[in-house]
Amino acid sequence: QVQRVESGGGVVQPGGSLKLSCTGSGPVFNDKAMGWYRQAPGKQRELLGLRTPGGTTTNPSASVRGRFTLSRDRATRTLYIHMTDLKPQDTTVYFCNKTTIPFDSWGQGTQVTVSS
Repeated sequence: QVQRVESGGGVVQPGGSLKLSCTGSGPVFNDKAMGWYRQAPGKQRELLGLRTPGGTTTNPSASVRGRFTLSRDRATRTLYIHMTDLKPQDTTVYFCNKTTIPFDSWGQGTQVTVSS
């Protein structure tokens, strides 16, 4: 399994921006397609976007397309998600994980709260 630490969450006003980081341990992190997920209480886990080892980005979630952008730094083994035009409905905990099943164990994630 690839150990990961998510960070960068916080409280932001509607319309604001945040950049979340997911740093992995071990070189294998760079060999996997990695994605950012979120799961609001009572809702299914949602894949927001993924980044392949080759640098291709896919944003399958219509709810964030055009607002959230993924990037990846192979040197620091970090996957980023840059979130703009944040809305109250974006409030929840955000996680990163690989995009193939079985998933690695889920970490604590990082809380994002969008509130005025």
